[in-house]
Amino acid sequence: MCSDRGVRVAAPGLARRERPLTVHHLNQLLLACSIVLLIAVAAVRISSRSGLPSLLVYLGIGIAMGQDGVGGIHFNNAELTQVIGYAALVVILAEGGLSTKWKDIKPTLPAASSMALVGVAVSVGVTAAGAHYLSGLPWRQSLIIGAVVSSTDAAAVFSVLRKVPLPPRVTGMLEAESGFNDAPVVILVVAFSTAGPVEHWYTLLGVILLELAIGAAIGLAVGWLGSWGLRHVALPASGLYPIAVMAIAVTAYAAGALAHGSGFLAVYLASMMLGNAKLPHWPATRGFAEGLGWIAQIGMFVLLGLLVTPHELGGDVLPALVIGLVLTMVARPLSVLVSLAPFRLPWQEQVLLSWAGLRGAVPIILATIPMVNGVAGSRRIFNIVFVLVVVYTLVQGPTLPWLARTLRLDKGMGAADLGIESAPLERLRGHLLSVAIPEGSRMHGVEVNELRLPAGAGVTLVVREGKSFVPLPTTVLRHGDELLVVATDQVRDAAEKRLRAVGQGGKLAGWLGTGNGTPSR
Repeated sequence: MCSDRGVRVAAPGLARRERPLTVHHLNQLLLACSIVLLIAVAAVRISSRSGLPSLLVYLGIGIAMGQDGVGGIHFNNAELTQVIGYAALVVILAEGGLSTKWKDIKPTLPAASSMALVGVAVSVGVTAAGAHYLSGLPWRQSLIIGAVVSSTDAAAVFSVLRKVPLPPRVTGMLEAESGFNDAPVVILVVAFSTAGPVEHWYTLLGVILLELAIGAAIGLAVGWLGSWGLRHVALPASGLYPIAVMAIAVTAYAAGALAHGSGFLAVYLASMMLGNAKLPHWPATRGFAEGLGWIAQIGMFVLLGLLVTPHELGGDVLPALVIGLVLTMVARPLSVLVSLAPFRLPWQEQVLLSWAGLRGAVPIILATIPMVNGVAGSRRIFNIVFVLVVVYTLVQGPTLPWLARTLRLDKGMGAADLGIESAPLERLRGHLLSVAIPEGSRMHGVEVNELRLPAGAGVTLVVREGKSFVPLPTTVLRHGDELLVVATDQVRDAAEKRLRAVGQGGKLAGWLGTGNGTPSR
């Protein structure tokens, strides 16, 4: 039998007693964890070639390690899974917020907010009705399932959408929705899982709006203060910047949660502010956050795979397929139609938004909340959600690129943005900007003097095909070039804005409305 809490490895003659963690046990744990990580990293390569979503590979690793697999590990601790899942979700939301471009989601904020509130309400109601009337589940279980599966998964959205060339408006809307809708869904799941019934819907709505407001205020405040501090305090080592950024993001979550607000919304908004603040050593920070995000996803999915018991899923497959069909074909399209009605989006974009409501680990983690609260039938809720997520992830994720091409929405990408890294020169009161010109950038073919950088900034070096040279004013820039630009403190922001404007609009940026750069010399 499985223990109610904790982990027990099945082995003949092994007594159930608490044993202190020794160095030998630590060595065994480190070996096992490193092997799992290496297998998971290799699985990313396999999944990218086969089109199989990596989260399913990670879940498979966890199942293989579990009691029905070759590992024989009996794991039944829903509370530990929930705690680790929350921590992993904080890291994933932070990584997603850091990589979200404000210019892409700014025009979509009203629509994304409507999808995260009105859309969630519609989805919960329709899915719960389908679970009750078509699968015969009690109303409480139906409402919990409806709330759990109405949250789009940030990890799934961030990983899948960035491989699909969609218009910035669609991508920004989906990313913002996945960052925003976790908060109201968590509140709904907790409310439905508590002992007392929800007497008045308007009371619940007021609680949701209050927690969202508190989380948003704290997230924006922490993000602004953190970005201001990192821009004005030169740290002695570049490796401290990634640590500081992630610490600020986690601070936003913890402060928001302790203030009885939405910590998930707080960490996403704070991270988004940090990611758009043009911080020093940004590529290193971005790489560090991405690595932590991968570790969080791997650990979360493997743990969820351990928690599931495959031989118990048989009786829940059919209800899961029925509820998933209602969610995918009725609830999600209707929620998109209702919540986006005031914004008059083209029907092609609404169809894609309906199909791109990707689910992943977040619904499975939320399904542990009723288990922790002792809700009747909570194990069945978990099993139904698990099957639903696995099956419909197999269907939706791989078909999303095909649908985008069919709807002709894969042609909307603009010119590629520049990769710019900034390193502060504290004693010289300046900044060294490293600029990479990618394929698709309209800086290709522009002469150095046509950049029209502000006084106090200049291109000092060009690296082309592995060779460095000092450019002339008439040097023509090409795709693949890397530039070193020196700028004083006073014009650093203006220089970067001008470089990005030329990258998007070419040499006439600022004169034809294609950028914000204004020639100053």
